Amino acid sequence: MLTTRLASGLAAALLLIAVLPQGLAQNAMRSTLFGSVDERLESARALNAEQLSPVNFAQAMDSYVEAEEDFARGRDIDGIRSALAEADRLLALSIEAAESAAVTLASLIKTREDAENADAPTFAPQVWVEAEEIFNAAAGRLEYGNIRQARELSDEAEVLFRDAELTAIKAQYLSQTRALLAQAEQQRVPRYAPLTFARAQSLLAEAEAELNANRYDTDVPRSLAQQANYEARHAIYLASRIRLIDEGESTAEELVLAYEAPLTQIAAAADKLAPLDAGTDAVARELIVFIEELREEAAQSGVDLADSRTRIAELEDEIRALDAELGGISQERVALVQRLEAEARIREQFASIEGMFDREQARVFRENTSLVLRLVGLTFPTGSADISAVHRDLLSKVAQATAVFPRSQIVIEGHTDSYGSDENNMSLSRERADAVSAYLASEFGIPAFRMSTAGYGETQPIANNETPQGRERNRRIDVRIEPQLE
Repeated sequence: MLTTRLASGLAAALLLIAVLPQGLAQNAMRSTLFGSVDERLESARALNAEQLSPVNFAQAMDSYVEAEEDFARGRDIDGIRSALAEADRLLALSIEAAESAAVTLASLIKTREDAENADAPTFAPQVWVEAEEIFNAAAGRLEYGNIRQARELSDEAEVLFRDAELTAIKAQYLSQTRALLAQAEQQRVPRYAPLTFARAQSLLAEAEAELNANRYDTDVPRSLAQQANYEARHAIYLASRIRLIDEGESTAEELVLAYEAPLTQIAAAADKLAPLDAGTDAVARELIVFIEELREEAAQSGVDLADSRTRIAELEDEIRALDAELGGISQERVALVQRLEAEARIREQFASIEGMFDREQARVFRENTSLVLRLVGLTFPTGSADISAVHRDLLSKVAQATAVFPRSQIVIEGHTDSYGSDENNMSLSRERADAVSAYLASEFGIPAFRMSTAGYGETQPIANNETPQGRERNRRIDVRIEPQLE
């Protein structure tokens, strides 16, 4: 087939030579001779035939290069056509072999991709090179039809690629912390800050254990490595301060007073006293509550402001439309007033619900016309959707809150932090939301038709997943009450 195509195409190309400039004529001739083989070569490369069918592909390239060199030197067309025909035949064989290898060596190919994505060639070069050699040998055996040896070599290469991948991941996540700990050792940090230094070592060991157990869920080991890195730097800093006491350049009292000073400044900025005669704990707790309340008030104010602006714009549009009408204007204004009164009643009901919960149980806030109960006091065992009996009082208050709006729809939303796989987090958040819905229905008689559930997994964080406190806030159940305007 190739010979027939080349012959017909060559005849047309020869006609062009007489009428085209020399350079263009040369390009036209090359396109005619090499066009179909170039297409075959592109297909082979797309299938990674160079690696999955190394023998046929290499021989095909030898013939292809020979044809290119002969063409560049202006040699006999028949010889060029013959070399290209051989290249085309071998490329076809390499494509067939590559397609077969993609099935037989599928697991090995995936493992190699994982290692490459982890940048194993950079961080584990020796193991990577060894694995590549065995990979190529497996592909070569398969190319010659020796499936048994190909699979044996494939298993061997797969182990090496996984080792290279794990080495690369550890290097990227753990090497900096190891270097910091080595630096700390040289600076005698364990002598001056032994607890913090030991904490850094422990976190590093946890991170490595997590990577060994599951290298594909890197959220946990990455967070642990970052904490270990922080604690190592923290230990170095603490040692530098404590060493001043040891060397007589400072006293313990001066060090404590230096650490109290920022707390006093923060309290002053909050317009609060900071009595430190009984330590810092009480002052810190008061400031934490103050800051949390400010954040919630700011968030609620932002929502209220946006709602007010939207509502004002809507009312202005309605008033303009009503004023433009000559008939029925009085009736429309009455309806508008009634709607505004209904919204005012809902705001009063919102306020009554806010008083039902203390801060350890729930945060209550509004979003548009919905009321959201963020059940901070409702917790679950790790990986579980079981509701403990200790949460009955909190869920009883949730039932009471829904009774304030007897015609409302209730949406129960489950959320997780970023630890664990996306799929498991999504499933767990749905199961927890469903468990709350079932509990409210069975224990407090809320009709199932009023409730719906949704699980969002880790997709809607409200805090930083890089800190334990942030992850705790992200693990939550939100109960959204959607009143019906009368």
